[in-house]
Amino acid sequence: MRHHRPHNLPSPCGRRLHRAHPPPDQAAAPRRIRRPARPPSPSPTPTPTPTPTPTPTPTPTPTPTPTPVPTPTPTPALPTFSHVFVIVMENEESTSIIGNSTAPYINGLAHSYGLATQSYAISHPSLPNYLTLSAGSTFGITSDCTTCWVNASNLADQIEASGRSWKSYQEGMPSACFVGDAYPYMQKHNPWIYFNDIRTNAARCAAHVVPYTQLATDLANGSVPNYVFITPNMCNDMHDCSIATGDSWLSQQVPAILNSAAYRSNGVLFITWDEGSTNAGCCTNAAGGRIATLVISPLARTGFQSTVQETHYSLLRTIEDSWGLSRLGGAGCACTAQMREYFR
Repeated sequence: MRHHRPHNLPSPCGRRLHRAHPPPDQAAAPRRIRRPARPPSPSPTPTPTPTPTPTPTPTPTPTPTPTPVPTPTPTPALPTFSHVFVIVMENEESTSIIGNSTAPYINGLAHSYGLATQSYAISHPSLPNYLTLSAGSTFGITSDCTTCWVNASNLADQIEASGRSWKSYQEGMPSACFVGDAYPYMQKHNPWIYFNDIRTNAARCAAHVVPYTQLATDLANGSVPNYVFITPNMCNDMHDCSIATGDSWLSQQVPAILNSAAYRSNGVLFITWDEGSTNAGCCTNAAGGRIATLVISPLARTGFQSTVQETHYSLLRTIEDSWGLSRLGGAGCACTAQMREYFR
């Protein structure tokens, strides 16, 4: 019979044996296996709203490269005239003068220098046209009155204010600043005597409105003024005598001008007629007939004919523009052409 050794008895070798047995009431607890923590489930990502497909931009049609426009050449300025000579003849249409065999001298000038083929007087009778040449207006005058004085600025005033000089040479005038008629001199062909600021200033008038005989002296001694206004008498201007008579007078007088130092040094001579025999006109404010106007100058184109519509206002404007003066009256109208085309 096997006897059980009591627990905790010394071993035969003198050592106490220990048994690692738990007490019967403490059964070993089962070992729990720790599992790794499960990560939290992510929040669901919202499904993005689809971006609408953009409408394709149409390919633009290429713009053709514009053809470059050449820059226009600016119109050259008028030359600055050293001296201006103006001779006013009378009462003939251009068709009566140009091509007329009884006017060989005039036609020779027209062939050699400049001719306005579309030049027009402003009105009828004579005096209103002379006033437009000297001040740019008829001032409402419609007759050849002798006491219809004008209180207005004029080209002579402008010339003096610019430091230049002027004279009106009147053929047949008995004495300087003569007022009235003394046939064959007629006051209606002398516009300067009508302006109050000239006529009533005795010293000024006598120095500037003189008999035609003074011109030869002034040309000879080199004292001719910058502006020269010439009126032949009633016969030599073709008013009372023939075209041949007027042509002959010009052939005797004009060469002295063309041979002068005043003309040769950038001077210009205009020969025109105060009015025609018809009411032909142009340019809004002209109805005094189609007249001949000659432009003679060492600065001018030779053998040139212009078809530009021009008037007495054009002649006034051309002088004012050349000298940098303001344009008086009708000379400043947009309808008034400058006579630039005659000059090189």
